[in-house]
Amino acid sequence: MMLLNYKTKKELKESVGKELHYTETSLFGPEFKANGTFTGARRPHLQGGGREFFAQITMKDGVIAKVK
Repeated sequence: MMLLNYKTKKELKESVGKELHYTETSLFGPEFKANGTFTGARRPHLQGGGREFFAQITMKDGVIAKVK
């Protein structure tokens, strides 16, 4: 699962219309899609503390279109 480089889900939602900041973790190829939907997470034990969250992200033309 892709790691999202945002401290909170609110910060991620405020980034709609901007490029996604993430870290790929898959050994089987890129998870990022410039057009499409995928799931990502903030994992505090891997990313220096904070709160954990998961999000479904919809991308359109390389920018964030929607966050659930």
